[in-house]
Amino acid sequence: MSTASEGSAPVRRAQVAGTGSTELVTSQGRTIIADTVVSKIAGVATREIDGVHGLGGGTSRVVGALRERIPGARVNHGQGVDVEVGERQAAIDIGIVADYGVAINELAAAIRRNVIAAVERMTGLEVTEVNVTVYDIFLDEDDAGDHADAKPRVQ
Repeated sequence: MSTASEGSAPVRRAQVAGTGSTELVTSQGRTIIADTVVSKIAGVATREIDGVHGLGGGTSRVVGALRERIPGARVNHGQGVDVEVGERQAAIDIGIVADYGVAINELAAAIRRNVIAAVERMTGLEVTEVNVTVYDIFLDEDDAGDHADAKPRVQ
């Protein structure tokens, strides 16, 4: 299908087989989406889900915590997210720390839905898979404080 507006080059949207996604192709070239773009979109979409305390495994969380303490440093929105981006498809691996008490299977499903919707809407890429790894559970520090006044069991 081709369309043209007055004074502009014709635009052809090529349908990606099996999806509603489109790739924008013009006579002047095509759009290429970098891995870091998809990584950031997926990271932001993951953080939007209630029950996600943080992203990344041990090392990436430590580096992220250090980065947040540096005045003027930017948040790494792609932390804990690995992606493979092709011409028409993307595969995404996300590592998270979940809040205690959250149903992990439901949390993972919500992350998948949100990430797929955001990446496909913003890039036009078909997301083939979103793998979620739960590295840890965050226990509210207030719980530890509740037991501070308790008598020791052994003297």
